[in-house]
Amino acid sequence: MNVKILCVGKIKEKFYREAILEYSKRLSKYCSLNIVEVTDEKTAEDLSDNEIDLIKNTEGERILKHISDRDFVIALAILGKQQDSVAFSNYLQDLMVRGQSSIVFVIGGSLGLSDSVLSRANHLLSFSKMTFPHQLMRVVLLEQIYRAMRIMKNEPYHK
Repeated sequence: MNVKILCVGKIKEKFYREAILEYSKRLSKYCSLNIVEVTDEKTAEDLSDNEIDLIKNTEGERILKHISDRDFVIALAILGKQQDSVAFSNYLQDLMVRGQSSIVFVIGGSLGLSDSVLSRANHLLSFSKMTFPHQLMRVVLLEQIYRAMRIMKNEPYHK
């Protein structure tokens, strides 16, 4: 299985980069992983709704350039479906059984994802109703994909 993490912005903090590297290394046993970062737009504090939409649309265009027609796209969105780790593992396993060999997870920038990216997504996934920094979500997503793979293989880790 090919997994792509498509995200807005670079990781600046060393501790996040180290965690991402660790989970990327662990995942190499289970799948081919590719992390693609697209440039984020600078954001001011008091943006109008119009400015927010413009920024999300610009970032969304950059995201969509890295998605092919054959990709199965899972966008991380606060209004997405919440699952526990076992259900998430079962969901990924079902995608593989159905022949989905290329899964793209999309993590938006600080303002979220554009409507065009959300409409392209095959599935919306939420980790919580809370808002998290998008840098942290990259680590959490990688950990959950790793956990899902361990669950699929009946390997210890997930309890």
